[in-house]
Order: sequence, then structure tokens, then C-alpha cells
Amino acid sequence: MDVRRAGERYRGGDPEAGIESWHAFSFGPHYDPDNLRFGAVIACNEERLAPGAGFDEHPHSHTEIVTWVVEGELTHRDSTGRETRVRPGDVQRLSSAAGVRHVERNDGTAPLTFVQMWLAPLEPGGEPSYEIVPGIADSTPYAVPEAGAMLHARRLAAGERTAVPDGAHVYVHVVRGRVRLDGAELDPGDAARVTAAESLEATALTPAELLIWEMTGPAA
Repeated sequence: MDVRRAGERYRGGDPEAGIESWHAFSFGPHYDPDNLRFGAVIACNEERLAPGAGFDEHPHSHTEIVTWVVEGELTHRDSTGRETRVRPGDVQRLSSAAGVRHVERNDGTAPLTFVQMWLAPLEPGGEPSYEIVPGIADSTPYAVPEAGAMLHARRLAAGERTAVPDGAHVYVHVVRGRVRLDGAELDPGDAARVTAAESLEATALTPAELLIWEMTGPAA
């Protein structure tokens, strides 16, 4: 198990424009050849947007993009003409496939925080697609078969335990609260990269929220 602390993340964004970003993997101008991906995960970005701030239209291709809103409301528009609002507890996925353009903004009056995770597909190309699952339950994993991955959201009360899925690669990101995983204590923004995960359990030391990727696809 490889624990990566929140403070080790690369800080990006544009604070003067109301955008604060923390990148857990090599990203943009911050190139780290030893931190390009884990399993299918190639990015895990925490984004904070002030009211009125956002990312203007930009392209993506050959990437599965999954977004989890922590607080506030995310406005999403893409080149298919679709516009949606993503709220806490919703899972949004944009399969960029051969190419798509989109806009992400905070059109509300309150600050917006979201975690966005990018996964490499098993096969490149295809047609772009979009999905939003409102208010996903803890007991309902979200499958991204294009990347050989499954997302588990866990919201725990203090003292509550949850099993961590077995898998060739398991990525655990702490959204909020403090948890203990295999003897390590993890705080908000911390992550654990587990290879050959088996019979692991996470215990919430405070009320906590976790995002867990269970991956069967091959790593690059």
C-alpha cells in the first residue's frame, strides 16, 4: 500500500480567476514520470471554484472522466448541446472517446468543490457518451467497463467500518473526515494506492466520505 498525502499534491489552477486545483498525478505543466498513473487512474483532481468561476470550453479524448461533487453545484455543458447540473452525491461520467469538448462552471452563489478522476480506457476511440446518476447509494457501485473499473462511494459515521474491495489495483481517496486503512490514518485529500488488495477494511475515525476505485484492467 502506497499512501500519498494531500500536501504532496501538485497545486495548479488560477487563484486570481477563482480556481484552485490539487493534482494527485502528473498533470499539465507538472510532469512527473514516476507518477503517471495507477491502474486505470491517470488523474485525481480536487477543484474548488468560486461563484462565477469555471473552465471554459476545452477538449478531451480517449479518457473516461468521472466527477463527484463535494459541495455546491457544477454546471456542465458539452459539444453535443447537453447541459446538466451536478450536485453532491451525484456521479457524472463523460466518456470522451474519439473527442468531445465541454465547459465546467460554478454558476451558483456558493463555493463549489468537486473531485474529478480520469481513467484510461482499455481501447481507444468510439463515440462520446454522457451519464449522470443522481444521489447514488453507498450500496450501489458505479461501473466504468470501458476502463475495467468500478467506483464505490462510502459515507461512514464515526466508528463505522467498510470492506475495501479486493482487486489487482484499488485506489482509495478520502473526500472528507479521517479513516484508518491497514494501520495508516488518512485525512482529507490523502489517498492510498493498493496493489493486489485483499481482505482490507477501512474504519472511520470521524464522519467520513471515501471514493474507492476497484480496477481489474491492466496498468500501463
